[in-house]
Parts: sequence; C-alpha cells; structure tokens
Amino acid sequence: MTFQVDREDGLFYRQTLFDQAKTVVLKVGSAVLTNADGLNLEFIDTLCRQISFLRSTGREVILVTSGAVAAGRRRLGVEKQPGEPLKVKQALAAVGQGLLMQAYEQRFADQGGQQVAQLLLTHADLSQRDRYLNVRNTILTLFEFGAVPIINENDTVSVRELRFGDNDTLGALITNMIGADMYIMLSDVDGLCTANPALDPTAKAIYTVAKVDSTVEAMAGNSGSSLGTGGMQSKIRAAKMVAACGGSSFIGPGRNKNVLRELFSGAMVGTFFLPEKVKISGRKHWIGYVLRPDGFLDLDAGACRAIVERGKSLLPSGIVRVEGGFKVGAPVHCRCPDGRVVAAGLVNYAAADIDKIKGCKTCDLAGILGFRDSDEIIHRDNLVLLADGER
Repeated sequence: MTFQVDREDGLFYRQTLFDQAKTVVLKVGSAVLTNADGLNLEFIDTLCRQISFLRSTGREVILVTSGAVAAGRRRLGVEKQPGEPLKVKQALAAVGQGLLMQAYEQRFADQGGQQVAQLLLTHADLSQRDRYLNVRNTILTLFEFGAVPIINENDTVSVRELRFGDNDTLGALITNMIGADMYIMLSDVDGLCTANPALDPTAKAIYTVAKVDSTVEAMAGNSGSSLGTGGMQSKIRAAKMVAACGGSSFIGPGRNKNVLRELFSGAMVGTFFLPEKVKISGRKHWIGYVLRPDGFLDLDAGACRAIVERGKSLLPSGIVRVEGGFKVGAPVHCRCPDGRVVAAGLVNYAAADIDKIKGCKTCDLAGILGFRDSDEIIHRDNLVLLADGER
C-alpha cells in the first residue's frame, strides 16, 4: 500500500529520487546499533559493508551514529539505573566514543581500506552561523579526501541547553546543512503503519508519504522503538524538516542486512517521505530549524494572515504580547491567537523596546523610542514560516 496525500505518482517519484540521490545521510540508532553486550559488532560490520556499497555507486555518505554510552557502559560494567545522573552518561560516553570509532575504523578498513573521520557536535556548533558554516565546509572537504564523516552528539560535554534532543534531529540538520539529497533513518521498526499492527489486524504499512500533516503525525504513536531517545515521532519531525528544504527521507528496518541495497534497487520496504514542492533556503532553514527561540511574539489575527498568506514582514502594529528578554538580532517564534507557532525570525528590536511599541504604527516609533532603526520588527527576509504552524 502507498499512502499519498496529493501525489498519484508516489511510487515512480520515490524510485526516481533514490536513483538521483548523490549525497546520503544515514542515521543509525541505539536500538539496532547495540545489544545486551554493548555494541552489536555484527551489525556494525554489515552497516559498513552497506555504506561501502553505496559509495561504490558514486554516492557520498555521511553516517550519524549513536552507541558511545552503550559501549562505555559495557566496557566499565556499569548497570543502567533509573534516573541515572547526566555525569554518569557523560563519563560513559567519554569511555565509549573511542571504542565506537575503533569499531568503525576496523570494519571500514576491511572494506578496501575506506577512510573515516569523526565529528562530535553540540547544538552550539550549529547555532552560531560561522561555526555552522565551518562544520559544513569540513564535511565537504572530507568528501574531497574520500573519507566517510561519522557524526555523533558530543555527549561528554552536552548539557540540556546544548543537546539536539536526539540523533534523528541531528541527522536532519546535517542533511539540510550540506544540501544532501536523502536522509535515511534505520530503526528497529519496519516503518510507519496506519495502526499498531500488534493490536489491529487491519493495520497497513505506509510505503510513501507525500506530505507530513497532522494525520501522518498522529500515526507516529502506532510504531515505537524500545531503545534510544528518538522514537517514531522524532523521526516524523525529522522527515518534515528535511522535506521543507527539498530533501527526501526514509524510515526503515535497520536489522535487514541488505536494506540499503534493496532500497536503491527499488524494493518496497520501509516508509519514504517525498520532498516539499517549494523549498526554503539554507539560511532560512538555519533561522527556522536550527536556532532555538529566545522569546515569543503573540500576534493578532491580521498580522498572522499578513505573514502566512501574503508573505509580509512583521510590523509592530500586529503584536499584542512579548515574552522573553531577548536582544536585537535574537531568534524568536511568532504565535497566532489560537496558540499555533507559525513563524520564526530574527528581530530588529530588543524585547523591552518591542513591548513599548507593540500595537503602534511605524510612523510613531521614533516618538516612542527616540529612534527608529527599522519599520519592521522582523523583515520577511529574516522570517520563516514553520510548516503547518505546529512547531
């Protein structure tokens, strides 16, 4: 069965995108990468073989991997405890990251001496524009050297403010950062279903999704992973992020030893997400999906219609409430009267000044503030609509 929102050519389009994909980001989660003994070395061997197959077809591959904490836990013999402190996980990651990379290096070396490179990232590495571009340039240079970039969150230093939340999100951000054609998430589930197959005998597999909407997001609770931080809902969100930038995504069975070869050969496995017809620019992706908001602006109905339906800038007259103590140039999110967050943007005024001029006309700004740096609170060039207003 193929679930399609608005495209009748889903099957053909899906295979066309697989054929045309030249740069692939592959994310592998803890559920398939680890077992009771720590790292699943047999799976890692299979994974490296599959990646080498993709590279032999002329494609570039980035691997986003979990597994450092599990590897460290096994090496130190530390049992997992409920409510485990962050410092314990960070220490385990410090021990396990080297073991994880050693496993990859050894098994990639068996595949014709394939070179690999390690990148450990926190959210701060992507939230600053210059560092964001430096990471991008590093990855592209590694491609020139013929190396496979292996990326993981830097768990040894990450605190809540620096974390991506899960590697599904990290993989989506990397995909959009370098403009990759396809994002593949390998999991311990076969894909998205219309209902929980364990409870509903009529449940159908969904092979192709043309657009992630509220109906598709509601299905995310039907299939879930027992391990890791990224369940089906995080994978759906990641696919939605990638689609907004014009990329395609796939969620499928990581334990299938030939899943990548089968995918690129046309086999109907897993769930494939088609790209949006209209994509946003790389800079707007950074504003809307990488930056975290320092505050919120509550808008009236007229302002919401202006920015959503007519592509206008945000003016002070449409703002009814300011939340947060942000500065000039800070990222904020815009909310409509019904509570939906519909846009993200960079502000031209600090929170305290916006609070003084909210609801006012632009011609009154200088008289109220004593200066008038801009007519707009957020110019449309720095304003990004968030898909379906659900973020």
